Amino acid sequence: MTMSRRTLFVATILVGSFLLFLVQPLVARMALPRLGGASNVWNSAMLVYQALLLAGYAWAHWLARLPLRRQAALHLLLLVLAGTVLPIALYPLAEPKAGWEVLWVPLLLVMTIGPVFFAISAQAPLMQRWFAADPEAGEPWSLYAASNIGSFLGLISYPIVVEPLLSLRAQSVGWSIGYAVLVLLVAVAAWSNRDMRIRAADTAATDAVPEPIGWRRITLWLALSAVPSGLMLSTTTHLTTDIFAMPLLWVIPLGLYLLSFVFAFADNRVVASAISFVTPAIVLFAGSFAMLSSNTGTLTIAAGSCLLLFAIAVALHSRLYDARPGPSQLTLFYFVMSAGGALGGVFTALIAPKVFDWVWEHPLLILFAAFLLPLPERLDWRRLPDLDPAMSRIARAALLLLVVCLCWLLLDAATEEGQGLFQVFLTVMVTGVGLLLLPWRWAFVLALLAMMLVQGGFRTIETSYEGLRTRSYYGVYTVREYPDHKLRMLVHGTTLHGQQSLDPARSREVGSYYGPDSGVEIVLDSAPLLFGRNASIGVVGLGTGTLACLAAPSQSWTFFEIDRTVLEFSRDGTFTYLDQCTPDARVVLGDARLKLAEAAPASYDVLAIDAFSSDAIPLHLVTKEAVAVYLRALKPDGILLLHISNRYIDLEPVVSAIAKAQGVEARVHNNNPQDRISETPSSWVAISRDPARFDELERLRPGERWDWLMPPSGPAWTDDHASILPYIEWAKLLGTP
Repeated sequence: MTMSRRTLFVATILVGSFLLFLVQPLVARMALPRLGGASNVWNSAMLVYQALLLAGYAWAHWLARLPLRRQAALHLLLLVLAGTVLPIALYPLAEPKAGWEVLWVPLLLVMTIGPVFFAISAQAPLMQRWFAADPEAGEPWSLYAASNIGSFLGLISYPIVVEPLLSLRAQSVGWSIGYAVLVLLVAVAAWSNRDMRIRAADTAATDAVPEPIGWRRITLWLALSAVPSGLMLSTTTHLTTDIFAMPLLWVIPLGLYLLSFVFAFADNRVVASAISFVTPAIVLFAGSFAMLSSNTGTLTIAAGSCLLLFAIAVALHSRLYDARPGPSQLTLFYFVMSAGGALGGVFTALIAPKVFDWVWEHPLLILFAAFLLPLPERLDWRRLPDLDPAMSRIARAALLLLVVCLCWLLLDAATEEGQGLFQVFLTVMVTGVGLLLLPWRWAFVLALLAMMLVQGGFRTIETSYEGLRTRSYYGVYTVREYPDHKLRMLVHGTTLHGQQSLDPARSREVGSYYGPDSGVEIVLDSAPLLFGRNASIGVVGLGTGTLACLAAPSQSWTFFEIDRTVLEFSRDGTFTYLDQCTPDARVVLGDARLKLAEAAPASYDVLAIDAFSSDAIPLHLVTKEAVAVYLRALKPDGILLLHISNRYIDLEPVVSAIAKAQGVEARVHNNNPQDRISETPSSWVAISRDPARFDELERLRPGERWDWLMPPSGPAWTDDHASILPYIEWAKLLGTP
């Protein structure tokens, strides 16, 4: 009976946790047409989920004080009432004013998913509490590991199985069916406790004198849960800001964070102990790159960041497990743990973007983690027999001096080209010396900080000190100047967003993705002959305003830009394309798709869509419905341009499928310039209702070919169903030939 009862509770917890973390990417995907694809949108969503999780754990903690039957009745009532909002549909919340996205995004998510998320989030601690009501059931803590297995499976199944196979409506209906199954399982679990009135009374008598929990212990619980939670979000931001921006990576840090609980809360402590033992070395080696902001991210550094997160999360959660109270304080423990997770989320998603100009929260959280790591006895060599305390202090000073010397050499290796292997060798050497400083926690953290500074930290600090970096809700922007080439560049995360010559005589020259012979330059250069001298031009995505200097006299130009920070670069004189070339241009702030939907039909002769943020694909801008919005805003004989340059995703077959579904003609122009200093390779797709437009383009610019797109390799992306998985170029992503 005990085994079957345990199976019932494990199944209930697994299903609930699976649904809980399946709904996160589901709702984020639903909201994509309104929220866009910035990593901070995901972080805001995570903050909402953490707050709802905290509320659910508070509900479970309050319920735990009541008799079992009343607990069951009230929780089942909550589940049924919350289920009345199903199936899931995005709440029709009015659009936010610019600058208020940080509050609007959480509100939209709360209104959409709040009731059911709150109800389900309480079931994991509550089911453990109900399970522990049977004195013969054993320790309930391993059920939390089962909970996180369900969470991990729910999260990882979405991009791999659910999104590629099911439309959003089918996903919503399927999730609602799963919710009904969960309510049934909770009811059966409550019924299994029907004969435990006497046992529950015994438990209540035991709970009458609960284990004392002091504030120092609660503070430790908060710290051990806050740091991994914040680090999970900061790793997401760090990966997509300074390593490489792939939305598929967003779920990986959360998945690793959930997986850490599986090992940390398992009854068998072998794996958790082994990971905790090697974590200090991982923190020193991989953590030393945490201040790197060179915009030359590689998959190796990304993998190192993920390994670092996982190791720290397992080590700190293992220490949290070791500091757990008895079962009588189970719900209090989970409530405090959830509060710590929410605090980490608030720091990373709300405070850090307002306080820091870069993702400084990431190295700070790694340093905090270094302070909190458990100290394995085998690594505390101060306890060696016959070791004089004075000798250990002398050894500590010598080790610190050695760290300084090695870091001095490491600084030279990190800043010179061709020193990669020597840099790795020195990093390993400093890591080994730093491990010997682990018994003195402050010295260990100093060694880690020194490694961070020489591996890229000094350059990152210098950039912040010089005021060259700006951070907004949508990302981190860095303005860099290269005097040798007389260039000023705007970098957003890992991607160049535009550049301008510092030579006044060349300040109107157009480069990067928009230079001579690029697809957009060909079309705009031909626009006066194609559409007349008064052509109306629309551009989605301002960047540095480079395209403005492709304008011809008498044309009417409109730019659409979602981020006010980007517009400020053109208004404060950092980049002068807009002022010099189209001073009368209209700039519309807000999501371009929504703003174009509000525009009068047939407004533009040429509409250029150039709003991709790094290699991130804003799905809501390349769906069948989005292209329909663009075509509506385009004049019948107009040309729509899509910028599809991407390092890791082949968008040609995607656009080909959309063009076929819309019944329009599409061609692609690939430009591979020889001058890689001022120009960048680019791919632009031109779409028109009139096929003759392409013949005219080739006649006006002989030698510039507009090729047919490759045939569709799948159905057209829609707001209801789209997946990037089939279009990822894995060889490029993995760095293989």
